[in-house]
Amino acid sequence: MSTSPTSVLFRPVLAALLGAVLAVSAAAAPKLKLGTLAPVGTSYHKAVMGMAEAWRRESGGTVDLNIYAGGKLGGEAEMVGLMKVNSLQAALLTGVGLAEIEPGVTGLQNIPMGFHSLAEVDFVAHRLRPMLEERLAQKGFLVLFWVDSGWVRFFANKPMLHPDDLRRLKLFSWSGNPDQVELYKSAGFDAVPLETADIVPGLQTGLIDAVPLPPFYAMAAQVDTRAPNMIDLNWAPLVGALVVRKDTWEKVPEATRAKLRQAAATAGQEITATGRREMDESVTAMEKRGLKVSRVTPEIEAEWRTIAETAYPRIRGKIVPADIFDETMRLLAEFRAQAKP
Repeated sequence: MSTSPTSVLFRPVLAALLGAVLAVSAAAAPKLKLGTLAPVGTSYHKAVMGMAEAWRRESGGTVDLNIYAGGKLGGEAEMVGLMKVNSLQAALLTGVGLAEIEPGVTGLQNIPMGFHSLAEVDFVAHRLRPMLEERLAQKGFLVLFWVDSGWVRFFANKPMLHPDDLRRLKLFSWSGNPDQVELYKSAGFDAVPLETADIVPGLQTGLIDAVPLPPFYAMAAQVDTRAPNMIDLNWAPLVGALVVRKDTWEKVPEATRAKLRQAAATAGQEITATGRREMDESVTAMEKRGLKVSRVTPEIEAEWRTIAETAYPRIRGKIVPADIFDETMRLLAEFRAQAKP
């Protein structure tokens, strides 16, 4: 078949136009990978899966979000590393992973026994989050929603009630945070740094004896079958956020972004509400399968509070940035003053 001079002339133009169309399409229809430690099948995982489906629907199928749950892509430090090189575009992280990007997030999670109630957590978080979001954005990450999972409690393979009981055990601490390990050790605890995926194997092999976890995660990972003792002490809240690379997010058309943000906000609200409810429900369910819960008296709680507050001078400026630590404490004092009759 012969080729006309006209088709030869316009072939480069058509190729350029086709390339431009494909480029625009690729920019408008990013494929996103999202990582999380949330175990597969948990309410957290289901909420994010629901969000992914909403994103596909609201974007007319142009935004494709794939979820890698259960730590499939590694620990949170590894996921943050993958995000920084664009091998991963989004992640649902706890404060541990978020602090790899912006250390100020530690003010919401790393002040043991600093918060006396979830109402205090809400009050402080509401006021700190705009500042933290701005700092995260400056580092190339946008927050689509914040969550918390209620309180972290200690689980162990031996009964415990007093701080000295825990001091006799090998205690899990998140790897990649030597300051946290040093803090535990300075308080007399035998901290063993490991990744989250190593908790269950560590309990099985005796590498660790105890671990601080939110009850929902302990139940989902069946930690209680290896560490069947829990102290009913609200050590610290477990906070988190869904973050996405700013450059990836900006490839989504602006009108579509608003719809995706709304779907994300809905998922975040669902996770927080469900997480707080499951905190108590998980303890009840684990008690039915053998978990022994040690209840603390006001006197025993005071022992733990003394241990925690003695560590605050070491936490301020080393684990929690000094400005964030001071602002958290100021906000807590403000809330408590308002709450007085």
